[in-house]
Formats: sequence, structure tokens, C-alpha cells
Amino acid sequence: MRVNAVFQGGGVKGIGLVGGIYAAERRGITFHQVAGTSVGAVVAAFLAAGYSADEMKNIILNTNFRRFISKDWFHYLNGFGQVVRLFVKKGLYSGDPLEEWVSEHLKARGIRTFGDLEANKLRVVASDISQGKMLVLPEDISNYGRDPSDFPVARAVRMSAALPYFFDPVILKHRNPKERGRGIEKESYYIVDGGILSNYPLWIFDKELNEIPPKVPTLGFQLVGKKPDQPYPINGPVSMFNALFSTMMGAHDERYIEKHNRFRTVKIPSHMVHTTEFSITHEQMMELFDSGVRAGGEFFDRWTYSGYSLEMDKWIHTINPKAAVTGKGGKGYTVREEMKTHEPPLPKAE
Repeated sequence: MRVNAVFQGGGVKGIGLVGGIYAAERRGITFHQVAGTSVGAVVAAFLAAGYSADEMKNIILNTNFRRFISKDWFHYLNGFGQVVRLFVKKGLYSGDPLEEWVSEHLKARGIRTFGDLEANKLRVVASDISQGKMLVLPEDISNYGRDPSDFPVARAVRMSAALPYFFDPVILKHRNPKERGRGIEKESYYIVDGGILSNYPLWIFDKELNEIPPKVPTLGFQLVGKKPDQPYPINGPVSMFNALFSTMMGAHDERYIEKHNRFRTVKIPSHMVHTTEFSITHEQMMELFDSGVRAGGEFFDRWTYSGYSLEMDKWIHTINPKAAVTGKGGKGYTVREEMKTHEPPLPKAE
């Protein structure tokens, strides 16, 4: 069965999402369109490029996460280097290593720009803090005088993962379409992590919903739980920023999942590490992956298309009891009348 999938942000915890994908793939699930925020955008981009869960697992396990927080000359200034960098660059670390890493693996599959992907295959959420608005890439990049099909996927992912003050924001300059040939750029906009506005954008495919039951259901993969009884060590402004934004990203969307989202959310326990724990070990990554496999297995072993459709029908009619639900032939109907046509439960993995 094909599904649309949405992946939550969660810093270094992303391999947990891959575990959930692994469980889905073992049960015959394929992915039609995908979307994500922050590390969820990384996973979604790799999935859109054709990587399997096994391949993504191997890539992540063979990556030293410390490369994403490599030091530059600012860090070696006695005493005040990181503070100076934060003041000058607006971030403690450059986002270049992450962008280069994503770009390298996408190019291995022949993907550089969104135009190299199937239309609408991938959506990435970021935040424009200069204008105080959310961006859904690639389509929203046209508001800055740029062609969505020519925009690099790795750059969009970097935008989505630019945790404020931790990584440098991406500075996007507006291009006047009439002057693009002359390379004239006007006005600068600061783009940061999409998680500050929507860390779990499960709504992203709902806006295109035009019939119930949907032909392609939307499912979400969410990282839940925090590292218990282990406070963040705070001994200065830098460690305080780490704790602040790790807390922000870890708590975002965790306290309350709307009732209409619970039936379509794979909740993956990820309390093993902090969001910005770039010293994560191989053992911790495997623990996160296995957690995703277990959570995905439990979800998909009880999930059915008919049950999903029934819950969607309930949700639509709860929001608007008078809503006309349009289906076959343009006639109104409810999923209850269509139950006999629904697919059987997914087979359990061997």
C-alpha cells in the first residue's frame, strides 16, 4: 500500500524515524509523497531520493555526528570565541557540513534540485523569522524570486534544520524575476529551523484532501519522550543555548497530540538521548533504531485502511457536520458505506 508520510524533527534522534520506516517497508508499505521538519526533512529527502531504510541506517551508523559541529577559527579565540561567533554569524556552528553531507548522498542518487524529483514528491518545512512566517519548500521559494524546480534539495534541508543560535541561519536574498539574468538580489531574509513553527507538520497533505476516504492515506512518524532525570549541564551561555533549544525541540508537539492525529501517528520513544547530543554513540543509535522498529511494528500490525478511513470520516464530520464528503462520481458518501471495498489488514512481518 502507498502512503504519504510526515516526519517530525528531533535532532540526532533521526535514526529512530528510520526504524519506523524499516517496520513499514517490511509490511509492504511504500511511500508516495513525503514531508518533514529538521532531521525529519533529512529522512524525507533521502526517502524521496530512493534510499531504503536499511541504506539510511547504514549511512547514519557510519556518520560521525561530531562533524556537524566542527570548530572554525572563532572557537579558538581565547575565552570569547563562541560568543563572538554567535554575535557575528548568529549561530554557534556552521550549517555547511550538514548541507554538504546531505548533498553528497543525494547526488549519489542523481538528485540535486527539486526538479530532479517527481513533482510534489518532497516537502520541507522551514521558518522565515524575518517575516515571521512558515515556509513549505519548494513551492514557497517562488516568493523570493526563485524557481522551485531549480532550488537545491540539500539547501532546503539545511534551512529546515538550522536550529536557532545553534546553527547559522540561512540568509536568503530576494531576486527580482525581471532582473534574474543580471543577478541582482535585494533584501535579506533569515531562514531557520522549521521546528519553531511546526515540528510535526502532519497537516501538510490535509490541505490537498478532496475526498474521504483518501486514496492515499497520510501517516506521521513522531519522536516522543525525553531523557529522564538527567538535567542539561549549564555552565555558561553556550551550554545554556544548547539546553534551551534542545528543550524547545524535545517538548514541541509532545505534550498534546490532537485526537484526530493519534490514529495516524507512529509514536517512537526516543528518550535515550538529548536532541543536540552530537556525541551520540553507536549503541545509542542502535537503541533508537530498534525503538523505531518496535513502535512501527506495533502500529502497523493493528493498522488497517478501513479503520483509518473511518477515523478520518469521524474527524471531518466532527469539524463540520454539514460537510459534503465527495467520493466516487462526485456523490456524497461516508466511509461506512464503503467499508466492504477497503483493503484487508496489512500482513505481519515475518
